[in-house]
Amino acid sequence: MKNDFNFCPACGSKNIQNVKMRKWLCQDCGFDLYNNVAAAVGLVIQTEDGKVLLEKRAKEPRKGFLAFPGGFVDPDESAEEACLRECREEIGVEPLSLKYIASFPNTYDYKNIQYKTCDIFFEAVLPKGAELHAQEGEVLGFEEVFVRNEKEVAEIPLAFESARKTLSLWLEEKKNDC
Repeated sequence: MKNDFNFCPACGSKNIQNVKMRKWLCQDCGFDLYNNVAAAVGLVIQTEDGKVLLEKRAKEPRKGFLAFPGGFVDPDESAEEACLRECREEIGVEPLSLKYIASFPNTYDYKNIQYKTCDIFFEAVLPKGAELHAQEGEVLGFEEVFVRNEKEVAEIPLAFESARKTLSLWLEEKKNDC
């Protein structure tokens, strides 16, 4: 994975450098572009029977692995607004409520470019009896899994480590609430 430009987007020079994966800098015209972290959201949704709802990813990266409903935050959108939008798009249901859990850094490799993200996780509550509809091209289907201990967390084929850390934290918080 290499995040490099062959030419400066401003002047066309070949004298553009990737500075510590933090920014690109053209030595000829002074153009600089920062490689800022992208914000993404994920929703931990507990079903009525105590399982956690996960999606089977329909595309890369990590196609076929499980993930929380969620995605990238759009420009001029809050994390909470992104949660509501992503749920409507990916599962066909808007949550009734959201509660912040945590955020974790993540690496998202897509089409030979490495994106660094800050994944922001919320617990979400869906309306009773909500019917799920998988977004074509994004979601292959749904799986509901029990998350009662760390062994069960470790056995879930999650697409991203940030989701695993979130499930472990969420599980710990649930134990403390009892």
